[in-house]
Amino acid sequence: MKLRSEALFAAALLALACGAPTAEPAAETAAEPALERIGLGSCLEQADPQPIFDAILDDDFDLFVFLGDNVYGDVESEDMRELRDAYAIQAEAEGFSRLRASDVRLAATWDDHDYGLNDAGADFFGREEAQRIFEDFWDVAPDSERASRPGVYDAVTYGPPGQRVQLILLDTRYFRSPLRLTDERGAPGKERYMPDPDPSKTMLGEEQWAWLGEVLQEEADLRILASSIQVIADGHGYEAWKQMPAERDRLFGLLRETAANGVVIISGDRHRGGIYRRDDALDYPLLELTASSLNSAFASEEEAGRYRLGPTYRSENYGALSIDWTSRSVTLEVRGMDGEPALGETLNLDDLRAE
Repeated sequence: MKLRSEALFAAALLALACGAPTAEPAAETAAEPALERIGLGSCLEQADPQPIFDAILDDDFDLFVFLGDNVYGDVESEDMRELRDAYAIQAEAEGFSRLRASDVRLAATWDDHDYGLNDAGADFFGREEAQRIFEDFWDVAPDSERASRPGVYDAVTYGPPGQRVQLILLDTRYFRSPLRLTDERGAPGKERYMPDPDPSKTMLGEEQWAWLGEVLQEEADLRILASSIQVIADGHGYEAWKQMPAERDRLFGLLRETAANGVVIISGDRHRGGIYRRDDALDYPLLELTASSLNSAFASEEEAGRYRLGPTYRSENYGALSIDWTSRSVTLEVRGMDGEPALGETLNLDDLRAE
C-alpha cells in the first residue's frame, strides 16, 4: 500500500531514512532526560529559502513540532503527484534537511496544504492517500497505533515522573465538517468564514474526541495541545475553532471534565505569530502560542483580538517553549529570524491546575 511509484518521492524517502526519529506512538514514554526546550513552527514553503533554520538549530531544542502546512502540495491531479513532489522537494531542502539530520526529535501534524487542498476537510477526495504520504514522510511506524486508524492524531509522553510532558497532536482536517461561508467576503472579522451554530458540525470526529478524552486523563505535568488552526484567537474570519463555537466549547468542557492540568495550546496557520490568553475557559489560565510562518510571512495589518496579549509578530518566526523544572515554570515565546524573542509570556506550572 505504500507509494513508491515515482522516482522523486522514492529519493525523498531514502534521504529521510538517514534522519532523526520522529515522535513515538501514543502511550509510549520517550527516553530520559526530561524535555527542557521545545520548538515549533508552521507554513514552510519547500521551494523557497529556509534561513530561519540557522536560528532554530542554534536554539538547541530537544524537540521540534511541525504544526502543519509543512509543505505546500495542493493537488490538481487524481494521483496526487503534486503533494508527493512537494514532500520530495522538502526532504532535500537545505534548511529542513539540516534539522532532520540533527539529533533534535521531530513531531508533526498537518494542516490544509500538506493535507492536499486549501481549507479542505472530511470531504477531500484524497484524504486516505494523503495520510499514507504523510506517514511515509514522517516515518510513522506501520505497526503503530497512529498508522492503524484514520487521521493523523497522536499523543506522546516524554520524561520521568514529576517532569512529564505530554504532546497531543490533533487532526483538524480528516474529520472536519464544511465551514460556513461568509456573507461579506473580505470584511474584517468575516474575511472568508463565519461561526456556524449547527451543533452537528464536527472539528475532530467522534473517534478522535473519544481518544482525546482518554489521553487527557493520563499523568502529565505539562500538556502541549497542538492544533494546526487557532483555538483561542477570534479576531479574524479565516479558519479557526471560533468558526465551530459548539466544538470549541466542547473542547474547553472536555478539558474541565477530565481535570486535565498543565494545558498549553500551540497552533500555526496564520502567517503571523502571537500569544493569546483566556481566563474564563478553564479553572486556570489557558494560553495559546501561535507560530507562523517559517519562511512565507505575508501578514500586513494588525487584526482584532480581545484575547491577544500584545501585538502579533508578522515576520518569519518560530515558537519556543522553555521549561524550568527547578522553578516549575514554562516560558512561551515567538522568536524571529535572528532567534531573539519578539513576544513572550511565563507561567508557573503549579498555577495550571484545576481547583
